[in-house]
Amino acid sequence: MRPHRLALCCAFTPLMAMAQVDVNTLVGTATANTNSTSRYNEAASEAQGQTLPAVLVPHGQNTWTPQTRRSEKKCVAPYYHADTLFQGFRNSHWIVGGCTQDYGSFTIAPDDTAGEWQFCHADEMASPNRYSVRLPQLELTAEITALSHAAIIRFSRDCGIRLVPNSDEGEGRVWADSARQVLFGENPVHRIYQGWGETAGFSGYICVYYGAAPTYYVASSFTSAEAAWENLLAETDSLRMTFDEMAAQCARAWADRFHCIEVEDPDSARVRQFYGALYRASILPREISDCDGSYPRFADGRTETGRGRHYGDFSMWDIYRAQLPLLNIIAPTQSGEMMQSLVTMAEEGGWLPIFPCWNSYTAAMIGDHCAAALADAYVKGVRNFDAVAAYKAMRRNAFQSPRRHQQYKDGMGRRALRSYLRHGYIPLEDSVSEAFHQQEQTSRTLEYAFDDFAVAQMAKALGHQRDYERLMARAGNWRNVINPLTHYADGRHADGSWLNNQDQCSRVPFITEGAACHYTFYVPHDLPGLINHLGGKSHFEQMLDTLFEQGLYWHGNEPCHQIAYLYNACDRPEKTHRWIGHILQTEYNDSPGGLSGNDDAGQMSAWYVFSAMGFYPVCPATPSYELGLPTFRRVVLHLENGRTFTIQRTGSQGTDGQWSLNGEPLVGTVLRHDDILQGGMLSF
Repeated sequence: MRPHRLALCCAFTPLMAMAQVDVNTLVGTATANTNSTSRYNEAASEAQGQTLPAVLVPHGQNTWTPQTRRSEKKCVAPYYHADTLFQGFRNSHWIVGGCTQDYGSFTIAPDDTAGEWQFCHADEMASPNRYSVRLPQLELTAEITALSHAAIIRFSRDCGIRLVPNSDEGEGRVWADSARQVLFGENPVHRIYQGWGETAGFSGYICVYYGAAPTYYVASSFTSAEAAWENLLAETDSLRMTFDEMAAQCARAWADRFHCIEVEDPDSARVRQFYGALYRASILPREISDCDGSYPRFADGRTETGRGRHYGDFSMWDIYRAQLPLLNIIAPTQSGEMMQSLVTMAEEGGWLPIFPCWNSYTAAMIGDHCAAALADAYVKGVRNFDAVAAYKAMRRNAFQSPRRHQQYKDGMGRRALRSYLRHGYIPLEDSVSEAFHQQEQTSRTLEYAFDDFAVAQMAKALGHQRDYERLMARAGNWRNVINPLTHYADGRHADGSWLNNQDQCSRVPFITEGAACHYTFYVPHDLPGLINHLGGKSHFEQMLDTLFEQGLYWHGNEPCHQIAYLYNACDRPEKTHRWIGHILQTEYNDSPGGLSGNDDAGQMSAWYVFSAMGFYPVCPATPSYELGLPTFRRVVLHLENGRTFTIQRTGSQGTDGQWSLNGEPLVGTVLRHDDILQGGMLSF
């Protein structure tokens, strides 16, 4: 049987360039129909992928989407597969796959009094480079294609439009420039998670050129309405580009991204599903700068110029695990630009952010994982960012807290750092009241211990030996919240006494978005120490068996994502193979309900991409990966350095097998990042 590849990963012909990119962009737009444990889905939104059938280029400024839900409310995505009314095309900045809010968005709709129209999915065509839908009530087909800043909307007949700012505060405005035949709009951005409802200091701007109706040219900016106009001219060749030409250019951008990982397999559906995951892992972080490099300064919104391409919306608690590490392999130059954006945020705002969204500080989640992302990029050879300035900001977060309480309250600095430094853990008495996620003391301790390890790796690489030693000592603080009596992560009081929690399987206040049985395994930087602390390899294996065999594993949220690979650490790689295969088969499919939880800015999909290839970054900030089970007959990584790294599976489709690297048997279960960069052949 001839192996299948995604068509647009091959060389382009003009005919192919006009076609849609053949992946299913509706995956994650419906309630999960996967096998994931539902006991932890306390909120209905957690059972949704929260994705969009987004039209964009990889990491573009906008996610253009059909809209079925109005507003910019928290946890309400612009589109849900179960909805039946089309409301227009939204110029969206939704944190795709998350439960945050949209911002600075606009909806462009046919100018009709109904305001929303029936549609059915049989009349939809959804792909990364174009979307179209038939609206029978209007006897109209509406379609859209896009680049980073600009989009073209085409109607099948003459049709006016309405431009609506999606402002729940009623602050948006629209005005016309009849001389240029342009509608302009402004929609102020507001913060949540810190400074709830307060202005973020900048707006979303849009311009719509209507002089070519029923084709409309659209572009956005985060700096000014005139900048939106300049972006439109820059990306549409001064309005000379046609709809089909833009669709072809967008398709080429996706072909370039997909060609980074060339997959061959007899099962064409599986190949298509893989590229759908890579599509979703390529949406965020987003470009927030204009075509000329201007962007709103972090945390104050004043326009900055001359800093090059700038990125925002880092859902960092999620994406440091696999989504950003994936970019360090397939797009290291772009990863470096993103890391420089984080450094620039620290310089402009004074502190390295925790979870930078809406171009603002937030304390939306726990941990200090911008530091982990920066360290991961650096130790893997990414050098096109200011590492010295990065370490300065990382170190400040690790050792200092803001002097002014208002700064801390606004999201600057690590939450509860003083408690963490004083006790070596965050005690139950510190409720972390200034954070959106309050309490969660044990999870915070575990994640800070990892973050300390990550900052230590950067310190060592840059020659700061004293810092390295201090931080590595703190990286052992995980021991302070693993109860030696129960062998599970537990709450601990300031006097050192344990809560002695007996419910390891339910959500509890001292654990973040999960249960103690999940977070007990969050010590990625010291697995030998954790195994010894829990009673040795045999007992560790039994604890893992309990998690999986009793249905306690929850793939729908990030704290579990490394756990299946931990069987490697107790010399049972065949169980890693078994459970990775099980997760790939039961927690993902190519239908609208095919994600087992929020995709969270592409992290869920990045897990699939890595695991389907056969390895995973269990411990970011180290230049190594744990081997799993390759799904495809052949995977070829086309690297930026011009080399190729091939992962090949031969023999049966079972879970037993032997890894070899360049023809030599591979000892252990670790793949080094340098092995990939040097090119070669990894076989199972």
